[in-house]
Amino acid sequence: MTTCGKNQLTHPDSGHPELFSPEELGERPVVAATKCGMTELSGRDEAIRFMSFGSGSSGNCSYVGDVRSGFLIDAGVEGAVVENSLRAVGIPMTAVKGILLTHDHGDHVRYVYSLLRNHRHLLVYCTPRVLNGMLRRHSLSRRVKDYHRAIYKEFEFTIGNFTITPFEVIHDGSDNCGFHIRHGQTTMAVATDLGCVSERVDHYFTGVNFMMLESNYDREMLLTGGYPDYLKARIEKESGHLDNAASARLVADKWHSGLTYVFLCHLSNDNNTPQQALKTHAEIIREAHPELTIGDGSQENLTDLQMIALPRFAPTPLYILRRKP
Repeated sequence: MTTCGKNQLTHPDSGHPELFSPEELGERPVVAATKCGMTELSGRDEAIRFMSFGSGSSGNCSYVGDVRSGFLIDAGVEGAVVENSLRAVGIPMTAVKGILLTHDHGDHVRYVYSLLRNHRHLLVYCTPRVLNGMLRRHSLSRRVKDYHRAIYKEFEFTIGNFTITPFEVIHDGSDNCGFHIRHGQTTMAVATDLGCVSERVDHYFTGVNFMMLESNYDREMLLTGGYPDYLKARIEKESGHLDNAASARLVADKWHSGLTYVFLCHLSNDNNTPQQALKTHAEIIREAHPELTIGDGSQENLTDLQMIALPRFAPTPLYILRRKP
């Protein structure tokens, strides 16, 4: 479903667990990016550094930062993977100032307390309902409250040089959030789990330079696959997950010359492939914008838009995302 019903803008906590159990993705896309450590750039650099450590029902976590500091979005990937991946590109954990949580499903919060315990300077940013849902659903130490900084939808807050605005997305977790991220004049929108494009998603994805957006399933693969009917219906509903075509229509609708990178996240292992997600996006976007050229990040100077399907397990390179002048 492309858009949400008006009565779905705000919804109660459904109490549902995750949709999928951990499975291994057999295919991993090849991506390319500029690698850069924390000390290699200085001055008034507005570039955003982005790295994913895993994206899917087995675990979600990514890094957003600048030359001085940054933060994690979600904590569903083991801390050692996060620490080692950042260290490999010259970013120490002392430069990571906090963890933003989108919602309380296990594939987004499983390792939050171990990260906090091992790095006592970290803070966890989430709404009070996400905190309470996380403690209710999962076997996490209640000491996570000691690190909590409450955030509220539509109220911006800052981490380092970043201004972040949480916004409503429709999903079956507790008080689900997307994030609009501003760094100087450079902007990024993030929505990892959503069943439809609500008015707030439409608003916050307008005019951004970079996107991380769910592209969970191919509808034909879902309908003809082996999932039971109740699970298919749950995935397709407005509080479920976003399919490739709906994701692509949002990108096509929001395309402007300043949008240069789209990262497709939370791809299903059973009902999608990276190739299918990228193919559907390319077809729908080119139908709306025939002149647009789409690349994979390896030759960004030769194409208008870079489209990357984030792997389920493997960390990506560190992407240096710069706004077009």
